Amino acid sequence: MGGVSTIGGRAGQPKEPKEPKQDRSRATRQRLLEAAVSCLAEHGWAGSTVSVVAERAGVSRGAAQHHFPTREDLFTAAVEYVAEERSTALRALFPQNASGATVDRRAVVSALVDLFTGPLFRAALHLWVAASDEDQLRSRVTELEARVGRETHRIAVDLLAADESRPGVRETVQGLLDMARGLGLANLLTDDTARRERVVAQWAVLLDEALD
Repeated sequence: MGGVSTIGGRAGQPKEPKEPKQDRSRATRQRLLEAAVSCLAEHGWAGSTVSVVAERAGVSRGAAQHHFPTREDLFTAAVEYVAEERSTALRALFPQNASGATVDRRAVVSALVDLFTGPLFRAALHLWVAASDEDQLRSRVTELEARVGRETHRIAVDLLAADESRPGVRETVQGLLDMARGLGLANLLTDDTARRERVVAQWAVLLDEALD
């Protein structure tokens, strides 16, 4: 006698569509990257093993190592991934205005400073400290920081409408980013919000004078 096929589900029920393998792989990779940044920010390098990250991401250690064969691969990719996400979000905050529009430099400075006061910066700092003692990690982190630094500088120049062909402008933008990094370090131990807001306001004034 013939019957109703039950392959893929119970009799009489349609088979549920599966998520494409490529999409599942991409989603797993993203979960691992985000979990790695969280672990690094919370536990530092010593406490952030592949197993810990895999558990937080809800995947097996084997799945984690399929995407990232080494611990160094995982953490450098994680910091780079979130840095790219933050850069995209930063640009989205300030869509290109019509030519001649006034630049709100205080808002731009504040947003740039925010890049150095969140979990990404804390995670990156742990990675820097680890790289200072581990030769295998140092070259990766040095290359990563160079790329992130160049991209952040380009974003700052665009958002501030800075003309780097003018003498001193490039150095002014570099000084702004160095200042933002310093504020991020100051915020690691105590809430530095009040002082940071005053510094941001003063830098906005200085930039208006230097860049206009």
